[in-house]
Amino acid sequence: MPLTTLPEQLVRTLRFTRGVPGRFVVGGGGETVLFLRGRTGDDPVTCLWALDVASGRERLLADPVRLLAGGRLERRGRVGGVEAYGADAVAGVVAFALGGGLWTVDSGKGEPRRLPVVGPVSDPRPDPAGRHIAYVSHGALRVVEADGTGDRSMAQTPTPGVEFGVAPHTGATSLDGARGHWWSPDGNHLLFARTDSRRVQPWPMADPAADPAGGGDRADGTDSPDLSAPDDPGREARRTALAGTPNPDVTLWLSGLDGPSVQVSWDRVAHEYVVGAGWDTHGPWALVQSRDQRTVRFLGIDPDDGRTAVLHEQRDACWVHLVPGLPARTASGALLAHHDTSGTRHLTWDGTDVTPQGLQLRAVLGTDGDDVLFTATDEPTETHLWSHGPKSGLRKLSSGAGVHSGARSGGTLVRVTRDAGRPGGRAEVLRAGRPVVTVLSYAERPVLDVHAEDFVLGPRALRARLHLPSWHRRGSGPLPVLVDSYGGAALQRVTAELDARVLVAQWFAEQGCAVLTTDGSGTPGRGPGWEREVHGDLFGPVLDDQVSALREAARRCPDLDLGRVAFRGWSFGGALAAVAVLRRPDVFHAAVAGAGVTDQRLYHAHWRERFLGHPDMYPERYEACDLLRDAPGLTRPLLLIHGLADTNVPPVNTLRLSAVLRAAGRPHELLILPGIGHQPIGSTVTRQLLERQVDFLRRHLGVEPPRSAS
Repeated sequence: MPLTTLPEQLVRTLRFTRGVPGRFVVGGGGETVLFLRGRTGDDPVTCLWALDVASGRERLLADPVRLLAGGRLERRGRVGGVEAYGADAVAGVVAFALGGGLWTVDSGKGEPRRLPVVGPVSDPRPDPAGRHIAYVSHGALRVVEADGTGDRSMAQTPTPGVEFGVAPHTGATSLDGARGHWWSPDGNHLLFARTDSRRVQPWPMADPAADPAGGGDRADGTDSPDLSAPDDPGREARRTALAGTPNPDVTLWLSGLDGPSVQVSWDRVAHEYVVGAGWDTHGPWALVQSRDQRTVRFLGIDPDDGRTAVLHEQRDACWVHLVPGLPARTASGALLAHHDTSGTRHLTWDGTDVTPQGLQLRAVLGTDGDDVLFTATDEPTETHLWSHGPKSGLRKLSSGAGVHSGARSGGTLVRVTRDAGRPGGRAEVLRAGRPVVTVLSYAERPVLDVHAEDFVLGPRALRARLHLPSWHRRGSGPLPVLVDSYGGAALQRVTAELDARVLVAQWFAEQGCAVLTTDGSGTPGRGPGWEREVHGDLFGPVLDDQVSALREAARRCPDLDLGRVAFRGWSFGGALAAVAVLRRPDVFHAAVAGAGVTDQRLYHAHWRERFLGHPDMYPERYEACDLLRDAPGLTRPLLLIHGLADTNVPPVNTLRLSAVLRAAGRPHELLILPGIGHQPIGSTVTRQLLERQVDFLRRHLGVEPPRSAS
């Protein structure tokens, strides 16, 4: 039955992400499309594929199982197999990392070849002409000829804590993750980063000192954990700047393939973050940001001496938003950026708004000549694909409710549509004069049907979704309520897309409750003013919206029992769940809080200071958001959960909250997950984790399905 198989399906499909095509690159003048995909919906090994647009035929370029001849597959990130890959300008020469090695393949013919280079290899990038490949290994930036000869170091140092070709904060604007090296268009020069992390404090360890009152239950059923050792191999060496502490020192350098390096110069005291960089036909450039994030400068770089000139500057009283894919320049040199009014984030072309009021820019996906491809939102639950050019004007390229994205080059468009039909959505390749080609997806169909209704609630038009049990009939009796929201910046939960979070919400509903998810203050898609409502106060406006949505949903659906309400959340949602029972016990009667930040100083500096500022300047903001101060007042049941291998939120956040609660004599439950990272759903503990939460809700909220439905 579905209730007993969805958790297993979440594990087998890795939250329905396996078998879904992604990471599209269009090359060959629009004649070839590269992408990654597994062979089946439960295949953990990602293969590299090429699609011939003219014929519509797919070609398997790299099968990791065959290439490694049954050897151990390297599993970094969410799946094993090929993950990092790059191509030259025409997508002819493709380089990829697999099993710690560097491989190349011709997208039109031939077999993959492993190059004899120093490993392990990360971020391989062929130059635009396809003659050389740059890659990172052991903190060094290296270059090898495409035929495998001449492997050498471009920049390296024996100093621990210093690495080249890595720039941690560029992921804010890069479309394919953080980047640290960029080729010149002619393939003869490189722009690269040097990152010195020696001043950065070590990542907080999960040790007994963090939880002096003792541990909790392990997911494997044993008693107290051993917290004296690192959670994962190499954990002691991990360094991530936390709020108020020194950041890595990032510099940029220019170098020819055989010449000396030249440092790029700018005021690094005033603008210490490098949040973007690149090299287009108009020259090298960098995007730098002040520590308070109120100023961002787009710098043109002189390729001969490294001097910079400010080409564009943005300022904001709260923070300058970083848009993925921006800044960018078109073939004719037009500068693409964005302009925020209180109600709208506009795309700008040489300083002029080219998108209308109410259409919220989300990301710029690339330029094709002088045409720009981007995503934008008018209805908050949907994201559509758009194009703008001086001749074609503004055009909408997608239709129907969904979350749309894509890639385009040489007149070929890959349009990706994720909607309510099935997880992973569908991808189509469109080219004028050619039939539409569908890129196959092998994503499994969920074993559980969704029974939910979308609402627009209250005077703030809060987007919300209410899940009811499939066996429940309106008016047949009251249901306890589980608020299952994220509620924070950067993530929407209520969209037109069917994903694993929606299915998990329905699974909880089938256990015997109504599940309400609401996107409130600070969430994306509602405009800059909406996002900035949380400036200086992460929880107040967000919690108010959750309470308002709950009450309005109960007015719309009288079956909701407001005398039995729990809050379940993870990450920011986990912190919000704890805040809910600590500050509004009159509304929320129990909470499940997973992997939340309880002390705001114990989180990444770049993200946390965006909303609260530097803790030395605004200590009162950090104190107001400190859950440890509220903890002694806990009066409601609380289940705390955290994975000890979490590299996003330090586990000491949860452990210290538990310690304060114990010291204050406040009963609560603590579930720690050894070896589990920030996203446990899809891991081996999925069933145990979900069932533990249901058990908690049954004991404290009276959640129970009727016998006929169990």
